[in-house]
Amino acid sequence: MTDRKCYVLIPGAGGVPWHWHRVAAELRRHGHDVIAADLPNDDPSAGLAEYADAVVRAVGDRPGVVLVAHSLGAFTAPLVCGRIPVERMVLVAAMVPAPGEPPGDWWENTGHGALMAERERLDGGPPDENVLFYHDVPPELAAEAASRERVQSGGPFGQPWPLARWPEVPTSFLLCRDDRLFPATWLRGLVRERLGIEPEEMDGGHLPLLARPRELAERVMRLSGG
Repeated sequence: MTDRKCYVLIPGAGGVPWHWHRVAAELRRHGHDVIAADLPNDDPSAGLAEYADAVVRAVGDRPGVVLVAHSLGAFTAPLVCGRIPVERMVLVAAMVPAPGEPPGDWWENTGHGALMAERERLDGGPPDENVLFYHDVPPELAAEAASRERVQSGGPFGQPWPLARWPEVPTSFLLCRDDRLFPATWLRGLVRERLGIEPEEMDGGHLPLLARPRELAERVMRLSGG
């Protein structure tokens, strides 16, 4: 191991610490400290500030922090950077916010809403959520993941993302080529436009934290020097 890190794993919408358990085990196997953040994402009174508060409290004064944010978690991770020392952010199949943009507006602002509407038109209706999220996750694991998922509150979705610019923290993006929620061709362009970086790519769907935990952990460690 090159350098012991504290990997802070931030879930997407409705996610709980359990959803990161396979990645956490891989990172700990390599001797790293791991915190799977527990966000108040089922509390309608909690928004982005409260999500960031939960992460900051969980980290405390640990050194070597690397934030790993999945999906909606990318709205929270940058808010943590101004409050504690962060070495790097790694975004995984993530929503990339723009200054002042509420999460609820992100879908239309980025063209995702139109993209999915066209897919629904061609497919004759909305996609099955199991197919959208869990198509490459083992069935028993997918069923448990769905049963553990919280009902994501609307708390953060109307709140403008409060930062004026992306934090001055090294940032990497992991794009999943088989992601059916965030199609790769579209997401590549969004990452280039909003972050000015080239995403790293791996196979798999929207939930590599369950479907490909070892590969995801290895890529996160390589990107962060861990």
